Amino acid sequence: MTARRHFGDRGQTLPIYIWLTGILLFAAFALFAFAQAASARNGAQSAADAAALAAAQADRDELMEELEGAIGVDDNWLDWLDPNEATGTGATAAAQQLAAANDSALQGDAQPTEVNGFPGYEVEIQTNYTVGDSIIPGTEAQEATAQATAVIEPRCDFDVPDDPLDLVQLDCGGQIIEIDPEDFVLGDLPDASVLFSVYLVE
Repeated sequence: MTARRHFGDRGQTLPIYIWLTGILLFAAFALFAFAQAASARNGAQSAADAAALAAAQADRDELMEELEGAIGVDDNWLDWLDPNEATGTGATAAAQQLAAANDSALQGDAQPTEVNGFPGYEVEIQTNYTVGDSIIPGTEAQEATAQATAVIEPRCDFDVPDDPLDLVQLDCGGQIIEIDPEDFVLGDLPDASVLFSVYLVE
């Protein structure tokens, strides 16, 4: 007597297998698309952060340059320890340069702003690259955008002398810097980061 072979179960399993495989492939492509988008957003935010910091650092560089030239020459040289004295003329150019270095473009100018009483700049950038091809329609031509804000904060406290030529002690976060306008050399000034702090804010 010949035994009968049962193919019914196997025939029912094949469509389910194909269906599950299709779902898994779709999920994998979807996850890849989200990963692409997240990577583009992260790249855009990094570019925006760098551009905002560059704008604020341009002000810090200006303050240091003016301070160096004013000590012993200008009676109001201590004014250059106030970030509000910066003109901001180099902020946008510096932001554009850092955005370009991160394959992005600055949208408009670096906008002056104030956060917690400290001056700074807000920037918006757009990437030069797109999210790329994916199963999500329209993403292949979509660039990522991001915003960031950076401020410049003075770090030194001091007493204004009666005579602008008197020695001044700057207390910069516990580090004491002595500046004698009558016997000043550039080496008397510390690094810009000692006098001013530049950082990102939310």
